[in-house]
Amino acid sequence: MTTTTDRTPGDQPGLRHFLADDDLTWSEQREVLELAAALKADPYGRQPLAGPASVAVIFDKPTLRTQASFTAGIAALGGYPMLVDGRLAQIGIRESVADTARVLGRMTAAIVWRTYAQSALEEMAAYSGVPVVNALTDAYHPCQILADLLTVAEHTGGFSPQGPALAGRTFAYVGDGANNMAHSYLLGGALAGMHVRIGAPDGYQPDPAVVKRAAALAAGTGGSVTIVEEATAAVTGAEVVATDTWVSMGQEEEKDEREAPFRPYQVDDALLAGAEPGAVVLHCLPAYRGKEITEDVLEGPASRVWDEAENRLHVQKAILTWLLDR
Repeated sequence: MTTTTDRTPGDQPGLRHFLADDDLTWSEQREVLELAAALKADPYGRQPLAGPASVAVIFDKPTLRTQASFTAGIAALGGYPMLVDGRLAQIGIRESVADTARVLGRMTAAIVWRTYAQSALEEMAAYSGVPVVNALTDAYHPCQILADLLTVAEHTGGFSPQGPALAGRTFAYVGDGANNMAHSYLLGGALAGMHVRIGAPDGYQPDPAVVKRAAALAAGTGGSVTIVEEATAAVTGAEVVATDTWVSMGQEEEKDEREAPFRPYQVDDALLAGAEPGAVVLHCLPAYRGKEITEDVLEGPASRVWDEAENRLHVQKAILTWLLDR
């Protein structure tokens, strides 16, 4: 039974969450990205967690960059990262998501969750009483896209003078168009005013509902959304080329059957030659050299992958600071 002492979003005006890319408006996305750039220049310039306050950081899925960037970032913001092993906590199995949200919401300033179902994350937000951040679900990876957008700005001339953060830039993603990265690129890229192209084989194209949402966003930011089957059609003239593993977490049993349809989508020198001269390459990692990307491209002059990895730290500090300021 819910009591009057339970904290829910309705009890706290201004409480915001970051569960999907389009939880921000284009102007809010720009605000967060500019704050991330400021925190990169001055790592200890904001201390919203000084005390220190705790942030619950829950992992149901394997992690390296997410754990490293959130724990380091929370510490830099003056706080304490409360790491929660999802295998031990068994959220939604041993204890309901709603009950877990109520408990953690009374002990922490925010909750970060890397899990499977987007619906579970949304339930956590509904009951937490504190900001909830999506550190990856099967549907979206919005923190990674913020890091990618910051990286694009750093290497393609900065943020646009006004309006959406990267208005007019051309972005191509090739590979599994049905995964969380493709969906977040669609939403986050459209929100930034970019021309987003997804090149993916038949049967692995984005969720039509996400494409529709992205197209609606693009209509308001001056961007565009294009879905094609040919990798070369997606990449031609693009200023940014991105890819991701062909086998996401939980799809390991499909590894062999995915090899043939995805092989034409490998980011190699030949494919990259069709992009805009000086185009940059992104990959959220872990990378499987010789599969979705070649060693030559990953380690070559177009790669901005290591800056992209570092920028997870800066954008996540920014989104936590922004949410805690509401």
